[in-house]
Amino acid sequence: MEIDFRWRGDLADDELAELTRSHGGTAERGWWNRVSAHSLGWMTARLPDGPLVGFVNVAWDGGDHAFLLDPKVRPDHQRQGIGTELVRRAANAAQRAGCTWLHVDFEAHLSGFYHGSCGFRPTKAGLIFLPDQASTN
Repeated sequence: MEIDFRWRGDLADDELAELTRSHGGTAERGWWNRVSAHSLGWMTARLPDGPLVGFVNVAWDGGDHAFLLDPKVRPDHQRQGIGTELVRRAANAAQRAGCTWLHVDFEAHLSGFYHGSCGFRPTKAGLIFLPDQASTN
């Protein structure tokens, strides 16, 4: 299957919301319009006739660190290499932009994809769930 991958490809808020809902996510109207201005970039994956089947956002710190966020592939197009290619191309674009590191957080059941298919290395990291933190102050 031919997939058109694009760095910073045209993307409408409504179609990203529909992609999010396609695998059970909650889509907030206007989210992409607010977020996109703060991104280093994003990758889109489209079928030849135009429908969006995959997406990943790349945020950054303005320097060496980029962060892979919100990767998603439409369920009926998963396990065809689209997600792996989205990540590979996003990593290349982040490197071309001058980033040295690409970070990603994920649930344990996705470690085969991120560590195996995409080449991320396991690291130690920390995380604070901020709503819990606010209740302790």
